[in-house]
Amino acid sequence: MSHQLPDVQASQPDVTVGLSQVGVTGVEKLVKLDRNGKRPIVLMAEFEVFVDLPSGRKGIDMSRNMQVIDETLEAAVAESSYRVEDVCGDVAERLLEKHDYTSTAEVRMEADYITREETPASGLDTQNTATIIAGAVATDEGTREEIGARVTGMTVCPCSQGMSESRARDTLTDLGVDEETTEAFLDQVPQPGHSQRGHATLTITSDGSPDVDLRDVIDVARDAMSARIYNLAKRPDEDHMTYHAHANAKFVEDCVRSLAESVVEEFGHLPDGAVVHMKQSNDESIHQHNAHAERELTLEALREEVGR
Repeated sequence: MSHQLPDVQASQPDVTVGLSQVGVTGVEKLVKLDRNGKRPIVLMAEFEVFVDLPSGRKGIDMSRNMQVIDETLEAAVAESSYRVEDVCGDVAERLLEKHDYTSTAEVRMEADYITREETPASGLDTQNTATIIAGAVATDEGTREEIGARVTGMTVCPCSQGMSESRARDTLTDLGVDEETTEAFLDQVPQPGHSQRGHATLTITSDGSPDVDLRDVIDVARDAMSARIYNLAKRPDEDHMTYHAHANAKFVEDCVRSLAESVVEEFGHLPDGAVVHMKQSNDESIHQHNAHAERELTLEALREEVGR
Protein backbone atom coordinates (compact mmCIF):
# COMPACT_ATOMS: atom_id res chain seq x y z
CA MET A 1 0.00 0.00 0.00
CA SER A 2 1.42 3.39 -0.92
CA HIS A 3 1.09 6.50 1.14
CA GLN A 4 1.12 10.02 -0.21
CA LEU A 5 3.21 12.46 1.81
CA PRO A 6 1.39 15.67 2.78
CA ASP A 7 2.29 18.91 1.07
CA VAL A 8 4.19 20.79 3.78
CA GLN A 9 3.81 24.14 2.06
CA ALA A 10 0.06 23.69 1.69
CA SER A 11 -0.28 22.85 5.40
CA GLN A 12 1.07 26.22 6.50
CA PRO A 13 -1.62 28.71 7.51
CA ASP A 14 -2.26 31.83 5.51
CA VAL A 15 -0.58 34.91 6.94
CA THR A 16 -3.25 37.17 8.39
CA VAL A 17 -1.87 38.20 11.78
CA GLY A 18 1.28 40.19 12.47
CA LEU A 19 3.46 39.64 15.53
CA SER A 20 4.80 42.38 17.77
CA GLN A 21 7.95 40.48 18.77
CA VAL A 22 9.93 37.83 16.93
CA GLY A 23 13.60 37.37 17.58
CA VAL A 24 16.28 35.61 19.61
CA THR A 25 17.16 35.38 23.30
CA GLY A 26 20.20 34.23 25.23
CA VAL A 27 22.79 35.83 22.95
CA GLU A 28 25.97 36.39 24.97
CA LYS A 29 28.53 39.06 24.07
CA LEU A 30 31.42 40.82 25.75
CA VAL A 31 30.73 44.54 26.22
CA LYS A 32 33.53 46.98 27.00
CA LEU A 33 32.68 50.21 28.79
CA ASP A 34 35.29 52.96 28.67
CA ARG A 35 36.06 55.07 31.75
CA ASN A 36 37.96 58.34 31.73
CA GLY A 37 41.49 57.69 32.96
CA LYS A 38 40.66 54.21 34.24
CA ARG A 39 40.74 50.68 32.91
CA PRO A 40 37.61 49.79 30.93
CA ILE A 41 34.93 47.60 32.45
CA VAL A 42 34.30 44.35 30.57
CA LEU A 43 30.86 42.78 30.99
CA MET A 44 29.59 39.36 29.95
CA ALA A 45 26.19 40.52 28.73
CA GLU A 46 23.17 38.50 27.63
CA PHE A 47 21.04 40.06 24.92
CA GLU A 48 17.49 39.58 23.71
CA VAL A 49 16.79 41.00 20.26
CA PHE A 50 13.37 41.42 18.64
CA VAL A 51 11.74 42.97 15.60
CA ASP A 52 8.04 43.22 14.84
CA LEU A 53 6.61 41.06 12.06
CA PRO A 54 3.95 42.54 9.76
CA SER A 55 0.97 40.45 8.69
CA GLY A 56 2.29 40.17 5.12
CA ARG A 57 5.26 37.99 6.14
CA LYS A 58 5.32 34.40 7.41
CA GLY A 59 8.54 34.84 9.38
CA ILE A 60 11.69 36.89 9.94
CA ASP A 61 13.92 34.37 8.07
CA MET A 62 15.44 33.22 11.34
CA SER A 63 18.49 31.32 10.05
CA ARG A 64 19.56 34.13 7.74
CA ASN A 65 18.58 36.76 10.27
CA MET A 66 20.80 35.27 12.99
CA GLN A 67 23.81 36.29 10.92
CA VAL A 68 22.43 39.83 10.60
CA ILE A 69 21.71 40.00 14.34
CA ASP A 70 25.13 38.63 15.26
CA GLU A 71 26.92 41.01 12.90
CA THR A 72 24.88 43.91 14.28
CA LEU A 73 25.70 43.03 17.87
CA GLU A 74 29.38 42.49 17.07
CA ALA A 75 29.62 45.86 15.35
CA ALA A 76 27.89 47.65 18.23
CA VAL A 77 29.90 46.08 21.08
CA ALA A 78 33.19 46.55 19.21
CA GLU A 79 32.87 50.33 19.42
CA SER A 80 33.76 52.41 22.46
CA SER A 81 30.86 53.23 24.76
CA TYR A 82 30.35 54.72 28.20
CA ARG A 83 26.74 53.58 28.71
CA VAL A 84 25.23 50.14 28.24
CA GLU A 85 21.89 51.67 27.29
CA ASP A 86 23.60 53.39 24.35
CA VAL A 87 24.92 50.02 23.20
CA CYS A 88 21.35 48.72 23.19
CA GLY A 89 20.16 51.82 21.36
CA ASP A 90 22.85 51.41 18.73
CA VAL A 91 21.89 47.76 18.16
CA ALA A 92 18.17 48.60 17.92
CA GLU A 93 18.79 51.37 15.37
CA ARG A 94 21.05 49.14 13.27
CA LEU A 95 18.44 46.37 13.27
CA LEU A 96 15.72 48.80 12.25
CA GLU A 97 17.88 49.95 9.34
CA LYS A 98 18.65 46.41 8.17
CA HIS A 99 15.06 45.14 8.27
CA ASP A 100 13.07 47.06 5.71
CA TYR A 101 9.84 45.26 6.63
CA THR A 102 9.87 46.12 10.34
CA SER A 103 8.73 49.28 12.11
CA THR A 104 10.08 48.46 15.59
CA ALA A 105 13.30 46.91 16.88
CA GLU A 106 13.81 46.12 20.55
CA VAL A 107 16.95 45.11 22.43
CA ARG A 108 17.23 44.00 26.05
CA MET A 109 20.42 43.30 27.97
CA GLU A 110 21.41 42.03 31.41
CA ALA A 111 24.88 41.67 32.91
CA ASP A 112 26.51 41.33 36.31
CA TYR A 113 28.19 44.54 37.43
CA ILE A 114 30.88 44.37 40.14
CA THR A 115 31.82 47.37 42.28
CA ARG A 116 34.33 47.70 45.10
CA GLU A 117 33.29 48.80 48.58
CA GLU A 118 34.14 48.48 52.28
CA THR A 119 32.30 46.48 54.88
CA PRO A 120 30.23 48.81 57.11
CA ALA A 121 31.88 48.20 60.49
CA SER A 122 35.22 46.42 60.00
CA GLY A 123 36.21 48.51 56.97
CA LEU A 124 37.50 45.55 54.97
CA ASP A 125 37.68 45.63 51.20
CA THR A 126 35.00 43.62 49.43
CA GLN A 127 32.91 43.65 46.27
CA ASN A 128 29.23 44.09 45.52
CA THR A 129 27.34 42.47 42.67
CA ALA A 130 24.36 44.09 40.95
CA THR A 131 22.54 43.08 37.78
CA ILE A 132 22.49 45.75 35.10
CA ILE A 133 19.22 46.00 33.18
CA ALA A 134 19.38 47.93 29.91
CA GLY A 135 17.31 48.15 26.77
CA ALA A 136 16.16 50.19 23.83
CA VAL A 137 13.23 50.41 21.43
CA ALA A 138 13.88 51.99 18.05
CA THR A 139 11.14 53.18 15.66
CA ASP A 140 11.00 55.64 12.80
CA GLU A 141 10.03 58.29 15.37
CA GLY A 142 13.17 57.84 17.45
CA THR A 143 14.80 55.65 20.11
CA ARG A 144 13.87 55.24 23.77
CA GLU A 145 16.51 53.78 26.07
CA GLU A 146 16.26 52.12 29.47
CA ILE A 147 18.85 51.77 32.24
CA GLY A 148 18.46 50.22 35.66
CA ALA A 149 19.60 47.61 38.12
CA ARG A 150 18.41 44.71 40.25
CA VAL A 151 20.08 44.47 43.66
CA THR A 152 19.82 42.33 46.77
CA GLY A 153 19.33 43.50 50.34
CA MET A 154 17.60 42.71 53.62
CA THR A 155 14.17 43.57 54.99
CA VAL A 156 12.52 43.08 58.38
CA CYS A 157 8.77 42.64 58.87
CA PRO A 158 7.27 45.49 60.97
CA CYS A 159 4.28 43.36 61.98
CA SER A 160 6.43 40.56 63.39
CA GLN A 161 8.62 43.14 65.11
CA GLY A 162 5.58 44.83 66.64
CA MET A 163 4.50 41.55 68.28
CA SER A 164 8.00 41.06 69.71
CA GLU A 165 8.01 44.61 71.02
CA SER A 166 4.64 44.10 72.71
CA ARG A 167 5.91 40.94 74.42
CA ALA A 168 9.06 42.75 75.57
CA ARG A 169 7.01 45.64 76.99
CA ASP A 170 4.80 43.25 78.97
CA THR A 171 7.83 41.36 80.28
CA LEU A 172 9.60 44.54 81.40
CA THR A 173 6.44 45.70 83.17
CA ASP A 174 6.16 42.36 84.99
CA LEU A 175 9.78 42.77 86.08
CA GLY A 176 8.93 46.11 87.66
CA VAL A 177 10.63 48.35 85.10
CA ASP A 178 8.94 51.74 84.92
CA GLU A 179 7.24 52.87 81.71
CA GLU A 180 9.74 55.64 80.91
CA THR A 181 12.71 53.25 81.16
CA THR A 182 10.85 50.62 79.16
CA GLU A 183 10.15 53.02 76.29
CA ALA A 184 13.75 54.29 76.34
CA PHE A 185 15.05 50.70 76.16
CA LEU A 186 12.75 49.72 73.29
CA ASP A 187 13.70 52.89 71.44
CA GLN A 188 17.40 52.04 71.70
CA VAL A 189 17.17 48.26 71.16
CA PRO A 190 14.99 47.28 68.16
CA GLN A 191 13.13 44.05 68.85
CA PRO A 192 13.37 40.95 66.63
CA GLY A 193 11.20 40.46 63.58
CA HIS A 194 11.41 37.87 60.84
CA SER A 195 13.83 38.97 58.14
CA GLN A 196 14.09 38.11 54.48
CA ARG A 197 16.35 38.62 51.53
CA GLY A 198 14.89 41.28 49.28
CA HIS A 199 15.40 42.03 45.59
CA ALA A 200 14.86 45.63 44.47
CA THR A 201 14.60 46.56 40.80
CA LEU A 202 14.71 50.12 39.51
CA THR A 203 14.76 51.15 35.84
CA ILE A 204 14.33 54.48 34.08
CA THR A 205 13.33 54.90 30.44
CA SER A 206 13.39 58.08 28.39
CA ASP A 207 13.77 59.43 24.87
CA GLY A 208 17.41 58.89 24.10
CA SER A 209 19.72 58.00 26.98
CA PRO A 210 18.37 58.70 30.52
CA ASP A 211 20.52 61.34 32.22
CA VAL A 212 21.39 59.19 35.25
CA ASP A 213 24.50 57.49 36.56
CA LEU A 214 24.15 53.71 36.87
CA ARG A 215 25.94 53.77 40.22
CA ASP A 216 23.37 56.22 41.59
CA VAL A 217 20.58 53.91 40.43
CA ILE A 218 22.25 51.02 42.27
CA ASP A 219 22.65 53.07 45.46
CA VAL A 220 19.00 54.18 45.41
CA ALA A 221 17.83 50.59 44.97
CA ARG A 222 20.07 49.22 47.74
CA ASP A 223 19.01 51.90 50.22
CA ALA A 224 15.30 51.33 49.60
CA MET A 225 15.34 48.18 51.73
CA SER A 226 15.81 47.83 55.49
CA ALA A 227 19.58 47.41 55.19
CA ARG A 228 22.33 46.73 52.70
CA ILE A 229 24.04 43.34 52.73
CA TYR A 230 27.67 42.61 51.89
CA ASN A 231 29.61 39.74 50.32
CA LEU A 232 32.02 39.80 53.26
CA ALA A 233 30.80 40.23 56.84
CA LYS A 234 32.83 39.87 60.02
CA ARG A 235 30.98 39.81 63.36
CA PRO A 236 30.95 43.63 63.73
CA ASP A 237 29.50 43.88 60.21
CA GLU A 238 26.83 41.29 60.99
CA ASP A 239 25.87 43.24 64.09
CA HIS A 240 25.76 46.47 62.05
CA MET A 241 23.49 44.98 59.38
CA THR A 242 21.19 43.27 61.87
CA TYR A 243 20.79 46.38 64.02
CA HIS A 244 20.16 48.76 61.13
CA ALA A 245 17.73 46.39 59.44
CA HIS A 246 15.64 46.02 62.60
CA ALA A 247 15.81 49.76 63.25
CA ASN A 248 14.39 50.30 59.74
CA ALA A 249 11.75 47.59 59.39
CA LYS A 250 9.81 47.75 56.11
CA PHE A 251 7.00 45.91 54.38
CA VAL A 252 7.51 45.06 50.71
CA GLU A 253 5.21 47.98 49.84
CA ASP A 254 7.34 50.34 51.95
CA CYS A 255 10.40 49.46 49.88
CA VAL A 256 8.66 50.59 46.69
CA ARG A 257 7.53 53.78 48.43
CA SER A 258 11.15 54.41 49.46
CA LEU A 259 12.21 53.87 45.86
CA ALA A 260 9.61 56.40 44.71
CA GLU A 261 10.73 59.07 47.19
CA SER A 262 14.42 58.59 46.36
CA VAL A 263 13.81 58.69 42.60
CA VAL A 264 12.08 62.06 42.90
CA GLU A 265 14.88 63.35 45.14
CA GLU A 266 17.85 61.99 43.16
CA PHE A 267 16.55 62.13 39.60
CA GLY A 268 14.18 65.08 39.73
CA HIS A 269 16.02 66.69 36.81
CA LEU A 270 14.67 64.10 34.38
CA PRO A 271 11.86 65.09 31.98
CA ASP A 272 8.22 64.51 32.88
CA GLY A 273 7.89 61.83 30.19
CA ALA A 274 10.58 59.58 31.68
CA VAL A 275 9.07 56.27 32.83
CA VAL A 276 10.08 54.83 36.20
CA HIS A 277 9.66 51.13 36.96
CA MET A 278 10.02 50.11 40.63
CA LYS A 279 9.75 46.56 41.93
CA GLN A 280 10.44 44.78 45.22
CA SER A 281 10.35 41.00 45.72
CA ASN A 282 11.04 39.39 49.10
CA ASP A 283 12.03 35.76 49.73
CA GLU A 284 9.93 35.22 52.86
CA SER A 285 11.67 33.39 55.69
CA ILE A 286 8.69 32.07 57.71
CA HIS A 287 6.13 31.69 54.91
CA GLN A 288 6.01 29.37 51.92
CA HIS A 289 4.96 32.27 49.70
CA ASN A 290 6.97 35.32 48.69
CA ALA A 291 5.91 38.97 48.75
CA HIS A 292 5.91 41.31 45.76
CA ALA A 293 5.11 44.98 45.08
CA GLU A 294 5.49 46.91 41.84
CA ARG A 295 4.77 50.32 40.33
CA GLU A 296 5.39 51.86 36.91
CA LEU A 297 4.50 55.44 35.94
CA THR A 298 5.87 58.62 34.42
CA LEU A 299 8.11 60.85 36.48
CA GLU A 300 5.51 63.61 36.22
CA ALA A 301 2.89 61.38 37.85
CA LEU A 302 5.40 60.15 40.42
CA ARG A 303 6.27 63.71 41.44
CA GLU A 304 2.58 64.43 42.00
CA GLU A 305 2.06 61.28 44.08
CA VAL A 306 5.14 61.83 46.27
CA GLY A 307 4.19 65.51 46.68
CA ARG A 308 0.83 64.50 48.11
